Formats: sequence, structure tokens, C-alpha cells
Amino acid sequence: MKVLRTAFLLTALTLVLIIVGDAFGGPNGMKIALGAAVAFNAIAYFFSDKIALLSSGAKPVSREALPRLYEVMERLAAKANLPVPRLYVIPEAAPNAFATGRNPGHASVAVTQGLLELMNDDELEGVIAHELSHVRNYDILISSIAATLAGAITYAARMGYWASIFGYGGGGRDNERQGGGLSAILMIILAPIAAMLLQLGISRQREYAADESGAEMVGQQFGLISALQKLGAYNQRIPSNIPQTTAALCIVKPMFGSGSVFSSLFSTHPPLEDRIAALRQMTISRPG
Repeated sequence: MKVLRTAFLLTALTLVLIIVGDAFGGPNGMKIALGAAVAFNAIAYFFSDKIALLSSGAKPVSREALPRLYEVMERLAAKANLPVPRLYVIPEAAPNAFATGRNPGHASVAVTQGLLELMNDDELEGVIAHELSHVRNYDILISSIAATLAGAITYAARMGYWASIFGYGGGGRDNERQGGGLSAILMIILAPIAAMLLQLGISRQREYAADESGAEMVGQQFGLISALQKLGAYNQRIPSNIPQTTAALCIVKPMFGSGSVFSSLFSTHPPLEDRIAALRQMTISRPG
């Protein structure tokens, strides 16, 4: 069901791109917007892991320095039939973790020092299983596709904005569109917002999916439930140094400052209480 929801949201993004591109520039306008978005997001796709690790201050860690973390990671990676990701530690007190990398062969997992100090073994296992699930589910690839489509929609809308200023028509159908100035203005404003909301919806669905598949990987959901409860409580009190550009990758949204009434609508993460409720409703059958 979560895969279908993600597919539906990606399809909706594609349809918005087709409508906006055709409205403002016809097929050529859509191709230009899509090409620009692909170029920018290809760079992000291949280098986002290095950018995220460097910007968050993550440091590579050896097995000798953190045998507990390596033991959990190696056990779960073997269970999931995945290569062991490169492991990093972020020297900050706010507990959090994120996975990055374009595929399982180029994956990295970073955890904060605060998370290692706060989590017991079951909770750490739940967090690591969640992050490995992002790797196994190719969520970085899915997020990159969503970002490409959303970026193309935004570029197409901007092209329409400048075209309207300089008096250029879209798609060679000026006569059909005379008198449609208000609808064009609304599309310029609303299309990027719709694209962003769909992109955020995909991000939230991937978090639910990683929770579910992470719990299945471990064989029970209670360690992850306890971990999310702790992460929610401590991240409301301890500000994070992880940059906001990397925050979408984290298992819970870091605290940067006061929220707003729209924080839930425009959040990359579902509400923690909803994630915990979904985990509580899971039934995991144990082998044998």
C-alpha cells in the first residue's frame, strides 16, 4: 500500500509537470524545464552523500572505536542481504541518525553521539534497521526522482512568469489563451506549491515504509517505538547542528527553532505520534 501511495504521488507530480509545461511552453517548454531539473538533481544525486556528511560534521568511525555500533549494523545488514554501509558519528548531543547514498553499494549511515549514549541495544537496533530500510528501499533514488519532477515544475512556472512579463505566449496557442491571464497567474503561484506538497508527501510515505520494513527486519517493532519516543522527547529540548538541508534525511526532524501552525503540512516527516501508532498496529509473524 505504501509503495502504491508513493507511485500515485510520483504520477501526480508527472501530471502536474505535463500540465504546467504544456500551459506555458508546450512540449518544448516542458523539455527545457525537465532538462534543467535533471541536470541540477543529477549533481545532487551523485554527490548528496558527501555533502550531507560534510555539512553535518560526520566523522568516519572504526570498528575498534565503536564495536557496539558495528555489531548491530553487521548483523542487520547480513539479515537484509545488504553490504555493510560506511559508518559515521556526528559529535553532537541531539540524538538523531540518517542514511545517505545513491544505492546499497554507496551507502553511509551517520548517528549522533547523543543517540549512541541515549539508546539501549533494542532501540539502537530499531534505529539502524530503519536507516538500512531507506538504503534497501532505494529511497535516495525515489527522493531524487521526486526532486527532479518538482524542480521541473518550478522551472516551468518561472518560465511562464517571465514569459508573461515580456509578452510571450506559451505553446503557440496564444489566441486560445487570451483572457486567461488570471488562471496563468494562479498556475504560476500554485503549481510550485502543489509540487512541493506532493514531494513532501512522498518523503512522509518513505518514512512510514522505512519504519515498517525496519520493524520487520528486526522481528519486532517495540525497540523502534521506544527509540522514536525518546527521539521525540529529546529533540524538543536539544537544538541540532545538523543543517536544515540535511534534516529531511534524519530519522526524526531536528529542532532548529519554534514551529508554526503549518509545520505539519510542510514537514518532510510524519508526526511522530502517527508513526508510533502505525507501528503499534503492525503484526509481525516470527519465523518458526
